[in-house]
This record gives sequence, C-alpha cells and structure tokens, in this order.
Amino acid sequence: MSEADDIFEQTHVLQTGHFKLSSGRHSRVYLQCQRALEHPKTTRTLGEALAERFVEGADVVLSPAVGAILIGNAVAEALGARFVFAERQDGKLTLRRGQAIAPGERVIVVEDVITTGGSAAECVSLAKSAGAKVIGVGSLVDRSPSAPAFRLESLLKVDAETYDPANCPACADGVPIHSPGSRSLA
Repeated sequence: MSEADDIFEQTHVLQTGHFKLSSGRHSRVYLQCQRALEHPKTTRTLGEALAERFVEGADVVLSPAVGAILIGNAVAEALGARFVFAERQDGKLTLRRGQAIAPGERVIVVEDVITTGGSAAECVSLAKSAGAKVIGVGSLVDRSPSAPAFRLESLLKVDAETYDPANCPACADGVPIHSPGSRSLA
C-alpha cells in the first residue's frame, strides 16, 4: 500500500451511497478528495507524489475549478511551475481573472478525480488552443473505465461502476441521490 493509499483511507476519501457525479453519471461510490486536501501538509505530500510522475517538469500546471485547485497548486509548487485554473463560463472551461497560457509553454493538467475525463480533456484543449505543449494529465484518483485519449498519471486507480441515470439501479430502487461535486455550482 502506498502513502497515498494510506492517506485516502485515513481521511475517508472513499464514500458509498448513491451519487450524481460531475459527469452526470450515477455511482454507488464517490471519492471526496477534499477530505484529504483539507490538510495542507497532506496536500503538499500528495502534490509531491503526483509531481514525481512528471520527471520532465512543466512551466504551467492547469486545473479545472473547483475541486482540483488545491492539488493543482501543490503539484505546481512541487515542480516549481506556475499555476492557473479554468472556470466554467457559459458551460465552457475558460481562463479568467487575467490568467493565460503562452504559446510554447509546457503544461500539465491536474485533476482530483478522473471519471470520464471530460474536464481534463477540456483543459487539454484549452492549453493546446493557447499554443502550449501538453505533457499529460495527473490525477489523485483514476476511476475511468477505459484509457483516456491523453497520458494519465494517477496516484490511485479505483474500479467503481457508473451508470447512465436512465439505467441506474439505485434510482430504480428509489435510493435518494446526493450531488457532492462542483459542476453544479453557480
């Protein structure tokens, strides 16, 4: 068991129930990484562990808001890189608040949890559209059912089935659903 595994277990990151994920899919398993990231020293430790997966380094770390901001910042600190985050505006991830990525900069996208890879893929596209070179994507947890279309480095791989809402067994059983993710934030 790795140090990251120990941290996730001690901070009760893994939760069970009936959850609506940020992707819109449903699951009986949710990974609330904020439980680990609420401790700055733990965040630093996880950031260093994830940064070690990118020995080539980077100029910029880019994360989608909100859940990945803390770990993205910790990875940037460990790499000696700049940190920026993308926010949803009119349903699309964009850089705001004067943040920018310059052409030619080497970028690592950092997420907390990868399920479908949608937000990470949006960040990859955002960086590429700025003329940056995307090194890869790092995440605390990979719960994706198949390999994404980008290089992915994760500290933990979790096999947790997800369901289309129309075919969700927990919905069919009438189990109340929780939406703990940040996608629905205004």
